[in-house]
Amino acid sequence: MPRPDLPPPPPPAHLRAWLDESAVRADRARFLRDLGQRSLGIGRLLLLWAVSAVFALGWSFVGMALVAFEAGDPVSFVLGAVFLALGAGVLVPAGFWFAWGARRDREVRRLLYAWAEVGRDPAADSHVRAPGRSLTWLLSSFALGAAGLWVTFGVALSARPGEETYGEVAYYMGLGMILWITALLGAAKATAHYRWAVRAFGARPTAPAAPAA
Repeated sequence: MPRPDLPPPPPPAHLRAWLDESAVRADRARFLRDLGQRSLGIGRLLLLWAVSAVFALGWSFVGMALVAFEAGDPVSFVLGAVFLALGAGVLVPAGFWFAWGARRDREVRRLLYAWAEVGRDPAADSHVRAPGRSLTWLLSSFALGAAGLWVTFGVALSARPGEETYGEVAYYMGLGMILWITALLGAAKATAHYRWAVRAFGARPTAPAAPAA
């Protein structure tokens, strides 16, 4: 069963024959618009970046713990343990938050695909294709991924012994990985939505040819 805050699934085919066709079409258009925004809206992109920012915050505490552990003295060891506990306290809830979001995305996609199969409506289908939103997700993900790769490999290549510690290098490399993994998730979602929209709405039924005289 879908979540209470999500649209209901479409009625079965044997029941749709008894329902008002205009009402089913109106429900389809309304639910597809809602599900399209939930799946590929700007709010979803910002939410993905918010989860990434929380992971980056947790990793920052881990990086400070690594730097403190490298100092070797007892006070730094205690501080490192505190920073490590803070990092775990941020990363673990962020992991649960990410898992909840992924599960919700699966539910939204399932409902979106199901309602898209209920007939055809060019006006409603154009909102679901959302090429502009797909392009926004794709370009922003490319920019974020480029920044993540630059942070990851740039710091690793420019590090010099005696100037940067291993903890600092590990911190920046981990931060870069968080960025480009987030970018990969966003680009994969935009690409998958575009490919599905082309398959679902790209083809147009052709009229049968008139018999020859």
